[in-house]
Amino acid sequence: MTLPDLAATDATPRLSRGAAFAMALAAGALAANLYYAQPVVALIGADLGMSPAAESTIVTASQIGYALGLVLLVPLGDVVENRRLILLTMAAAAIGLVGLALTPNLPLLFALTLVVGVASTAAQMIVPLAASFARPEERGRIVGNIMTGLLGGILLARPVSSFVAGFAGWRGIFLLSAVLIAALALAGRRLFPSRHPAGRERYGALIRSLGRLFVAEPVLRRRALYHAALFAAFGLFWTGAPILLLREPYNLSPQWVALFTLSGALGVLAAPVAGRMADRGHSRLGTLLAISLVLVAMAIAFLGTHSLAALVVAGILVDLGVQANLVIGQREIFQLDASIRNRLNAVYMTTFFLGGAVGSSLTSPVLERFGWQGVAAMGCLFPGLALVYFLTGEGRSR
Repeated sequence: MTLPDLAATDATPRLSRGAAFAMALAAGALAANLYYAQPVVALIGADLGMSPAAESTIVTASQIGYALGLVLLVPLGDVVENRRLILLTMAAAAIGLVGLALTPNLPLLFALTLVVGVASTAAQMIVPLAASFARPEERGRIVGNIMTGLLGGILLARPVSSFVAGFAGWRGIFLLSAVLIAALALAGRRLFPSRHPAGRERYGALIRSLGRLFVAEPVLRRRALYHAALFAAFGLFWTGAPILLLREPYNLSPQWVALFTLSGALGVLAAPVAGRMADRGHSRLGTLLAISLVLVAMAIAFLGTHSLAALVVAGILVDLGVQANLVIGQREIFQLDASIRNRLNAVYMTTFFLGGAVGSSLTSPVLERFGWQGVAAMGCLFPGLALVYFLTGEGRSR
């Protein structure tokens, strides 16, 4: 089903520059919570007594929490006043982050990681709220601009986490994030626009509709599965590469690992470019290029055991491809029906975050058993499957 676009009513009043900037910062700060643990899982595991083969499950826990939040919280944006929902969820994230900074044991660490993951989905309430204040012909640009902030948070999370861990331990980054989220929530109380959705569905019906949307909307389904595959490769690379660099033959310090993870920061440049490309009717070409970039990146990553340069290039290409595909996908699904954008976004994000959770959870066991070559091979498999799916379906129908 493709229902009429209601952007004409949604787009009044227009989003101010101050509000857009605050929303982009908040989205980035919230999304970063999922990635602070990636470069420091070895430090967390050593501190709390976790085996090396299980360390990547810390990242997996945050992604599972995020997926739960996408299913259980984000759809509420179609029936609950958006600003209030976002600010309450941000407050929960700040409280959970303080708990993480103080946690004394693994069970509490995993429980609070899930909580922070769930509450960080406020980022995905912000994106459709911004899209609701954009005309159809500029929606890709508006979403791309907000996503630039969100992706900037994701990409800077890894180097910032490594730097902070080098000086204040792994707990310091979670405390720093709690302060930042709390400050942005206070700013958002004044700057975020208010939106009262017309939806009146009961909560149970709201959640049940998610599965029907996945089945009934081919654009949503295909875009979600493309990105699930790419995000699995993303999780494999960015969970595994820091572990590789902390070991022989590199033996890098957390600060040097932080400098390496900055290579992915160039991926933020893909968001606005991809949004404008989609606005001009080039979504299929953009998708093909994005999937191909990730596949090439993981092929280059095979050289990573003896070439730091290869890892840097792979990191740049992985992030460029993943971020471009994310923005194109969101622009396409937000064209479907303005009245259910939160649910569309929830299905899209849940699907691909489950893909990321699969990639992250496989990283440590594959790395321990098959080495970095096994991680790179699996990283090629996921975008390879996405490319086949694209070429045999959407690409062929072109």
